[in-house]
Amino acid sequence: VAAATAYAVMVSEQRHLQVAYMCPTEILATQHFESFIRFFSYMPIQIALITGSGCKKFPSKVNPKGWTDISRAQLLKWVADGSISVVIGTHALIQKSVIFKNLAYVIIDEQHRFGTSQRARLVKKSGVAMGTQGLLSTSEDCSSLPGGSRKGEFRKTEKVTPVLPLTPHLLSMTATPIPRTLALTMYGDLDLTVLDQSPEGRKQIITELVLPNGRDDVYENIRRELQAGRQLYVICPRIDEPDPDKEAAVIAKSVKEEARRLKEKVFPEFEIGILHGKMTPKEKDLTMEQFNNGTIKILCATSVVEVEVNVTNATTIIIEGAERFGLAQLHQLRGRVMRSSHQSYCYVFTETNSAKSIERLKALQSAKNGFELAELDLSQRGAGQLGGARQWGVSDIAMEALQNLKMVEAARTEAIRMISEDANLEACPILKKAVQTHTKDSHFE
Repeated sequence: VAAATAYAVMVSEQRHLQVAYMCPTEILATQHFESFIRFFSYMPIQIALITGSGCKKFPSKVNPKGWTDISRAQLLKWVADGSISVVIGTHALIQKSVIFKNLAYVIIDEQHRFGTSQRARLVKKSGVAMGTQGLLSTSEDCSSLPGGSRKGEFRKTEKVTPVLPLTPHLLSMTATPIPRTLALTMYGDLDLTVLDQSPEGRKQIITELVLPNGRDDVYENIRRELQAGRQLYVICPRIDEPDPDKEAAVIAKSVKEEARRLKEKVFPEFEIGILHGKMTPKEKDLTMEQFNNGTIKILCATSVVEVEVNVTNATTIIIEGAERFGLAQLHQLRGRVMRSSHQSYCYVFTETNSAKSIERLKALQSAKNGFELAELDLSQRGAGQLGGARQWGVSDIAMEALQNLKMVEAARTEAIRMISEDANLEACPILKKAVQTHTKDSHFE
């Protein structure tokens, strides 16, 4: 979707428009950079990657068939003068030094991983270079004028009229959405689209809730998948075992201990690797490379794999301590194994005896998309403090609206009608005054 819409921008009648694509991690940004090169290598456009580790550009004069490393200063120069059409990056995109000449389209991947102010800063990047009011220095010949300089020129300054920046189009993408009712209430100026179809050839994932006495049977099913050449994820809530001397320690399976147990007692014939947030980038890259090429058959990891991993041969996932994860996050995690035409499996392991927790986890088996799960989570857990003190300023009316989707949709439809019939809100002076307080915002997302 991101590539198709970016293509529409690049071939528009208004030439030299730019696209910014922000991702939460370097691994994901690099994956998208490589994908965009495959998609657009036939087009005469330049694509760049900017992360905390460095910068890359495609195409390359040094390597005509691929990309090359470039300096940050050179990349910033080409972005500022509009030479680069697509810039993909991490949080590095919202640094003050990154200035776009003509940013027309902003894509935010894994929207839930960024703060509101971070997303807003990227949207407001367009036209920064053109929109600064100041003094322009020029040189003119003055040798014939009285008192002219010996070199025949003098410098003068003139005021530059600021150019209003463009408001770029915005696409926010996530597989872990907040409830639809809340989204319509909070993000009233955004259109919501749910992709509820799978790519052709994909099979519906089989999700099973597994209680402690059902582990052995599941392990045998998984063994047959591994023997057929497939791969397995095992997700644990912790990295290390809890400190037994601490009374408040959370008792939950850890990546390191579970990997050791599986190797010794369950799957000794298969290579097992670990992945977690405390590892260095080089260690993570090496582990993922070995998992990608099939050297590692079982990857024992924390939820760090939630958005960073795309291994089509991995068809099975075990989620340990599933009651400790939110439903939307569980939905995101099982998405790691829905990436090929092979049958995929998600085994939700739980140690809880709580009927309410088991009922919540069973919803994972029937829900068709992330919005359904988020709605269920909201109804069971309550709204809580959505963004800090006192609901981040959300009114009582908005909170009541969470329980009434039809009212939210009706209000939005009415607002669209009012604007279409009376764009300046002349007939609604109180509403007009309220709207005017927000005229500086380009997006409320």
